[in-house]
Amino acid sequence: MRPPCRQHGVVLIEALVAILIFSLGILGLVALGGQAVGAQSDAQYRTEASGLADAIAGEIAINVDRRFNGVNIAASLPQFSHRATDSDCVFVNGADTTNATVQALIDRAAALPGATREQQQIKVQNAVGTFNRVEITLCWSAANDNGAWRRHTYVTYINGGAI
Repeated sequence: MRPPCRQHGVVLIEALVAILIFSLGILGLVALGGQAVGAQSDAQYRTEASGLADAIAGEIAINVDRRFNGVNIAASLPQFSHRATDSDCVFVNGADTTNATVQALIDRAAALPGATREQQQIKVQNAVGTFNRVEITLCWSAANDNGAWRRHTYVTYINGGAI
């Protein structure tokens, strides 16, 4: 007759494997939570940029010169242009807008993470056939973006109708 097989420590090994699997699951959940916070922050910045771009477009639409049945719109739009010559979120060339209200909104957009006034742009296209197109681009770079720019571009057309 054979002596009984002794399995000392098997329960301990099973417990250690179970703890390992459980801890890997917890670490995965913690990492997922970190990504969720990052995604929520990105959504918040996009919402802020969208609201600011809409506010800038609204200020332009309200303050543009509509006298003489819209004839002066194309002539008055250039005052709203801001850093309109460069691209790729580094708008170092070009003049700042001369409109104080729009300038204040651009300063608020510069409060986005990693942004300055040089990362905000308003391009005005008022030549014949462009229909007074205004393109507002707001850029920012969060800490976890590793220097890559995020941008929100808002395009609107300023018409001659009354507001």
